[in-house]
Amino acid sequence: MWQHPKISQQRQHLLRELVGEEMPRLWCPPLTHYTWDGALDKERIAAHWASMLPHVRAFLVPGSTGDGWEMSDNEIKTLLDFAIELAGKFNALLLIGVLKTDVSSMCEGISQTLTMLQQKAGVEDPTKALKQSRVCGFTVCPPRGADLTQEQIQAGMETVLALGLPTAIYQLPQVTANEMSPALIARLAQYYPNFILFKDSSGSDRVALEDKNQSGVFLVRGAEGHYAEWLRSSGGPYHGLLLSTANCFSPQLKAIVALLQNGKNKSAKNLSDQLTQVVDLVFKLVSNLPQGNPFTNANKAMDHFMAYGLQAERVLPPMLHTGIRLPENVIREVGEILKNAQLIPKTGYLRL
Repeated sequence: MWQHPKISQQRQHLLRELVGEEMPRLWCPPLTHYTWDGALDKERIAAHWASMLPHVRAFLVPGSTGDGWEMSDNEIKTLLDFAIELAGKFNALLLIGVLKTDVSSMCEGISQTLTMLQQKAGVEDPTKALKQSRVCGFTVCPPRGADLTQEQIQAGMETVLALGLPTAIYQLPQVTANEMSPALIARLAQYYPNFILFKDSSGSDRVALEDKNQSGVFLVRGAEGHYAEWLRSSGGPYHGLLLSTANCFSPQLKAIVALLQNGKNKSAKNLSDQLTQVVDLVFKLVSNLPQGNPFTNANKAMDHFMAYGLQAERVLPPMLHTGIRLPENVIREVGEILKNAQLIPKTGYLRL
């Protein structure tokens, strides 16, 4: 695909303004923790972020893993207020998830969030407001509908991109019931310099495989497993990873990225394969739970052990957005998987 030099230059300028000279290679959609009565557990959220920050400093809030599809607008506002506070405290970077099923709701959500950021920052200029809040853009999925044509999806995404704000597009057919083609993404990248990042959790990876580094958009993989082989530094098609499991395995994922960058591909693959085996087992275990989604459920179960270490089974299971806790038998079985893989810390990031 031919990329107009001016579009590419504008995109790079925008990224340097909001992110810096180098895009992070590892991103996380952090879990949202709740107290027994359904309120945000801010103390737990802050402790969780602090445990991840030595290894990952770029976050999508709220993503699918953080209950972005289930939350009310008021819940999202409360979470974003706190996430912006944490980003400032920890010098982290934020993508704001505007996970809505139709285009008008996406645009309204982006507009309302931008107004909030402008008020917080005390400035009118959108770029300055984003920068002061440590926000590098807004993330949207295509509108939901299995019967939507590529032309209809393109029109919807162009409506969002026409707002002129830095935007990440998220391929998530598990929720949207459709999939954007490589040609559609290429067309959007060709005409919209504010299209800065593409995340693909489909598992088919068609867009990245056909992109061949031509679009100029930063490509991150959201599907789990076989992490090393998908990164460009090992010959794969993706620049980086935006993974639910960064909630629990950010040290290992960061190590995989670093090993590849240092040319230690075999060591990276070995670590990647070990992690893949554990993640596959845990996701299979939670796949049939009636509440929540697999990304959230798997990571809340594993994070329970990262938080409490060897004492985790003495603590009540984590709360889901629905107001129920993960089943105790799931926690026990996840504990066995992590124990066999020697991935349970003696003491977690929370004290009993």
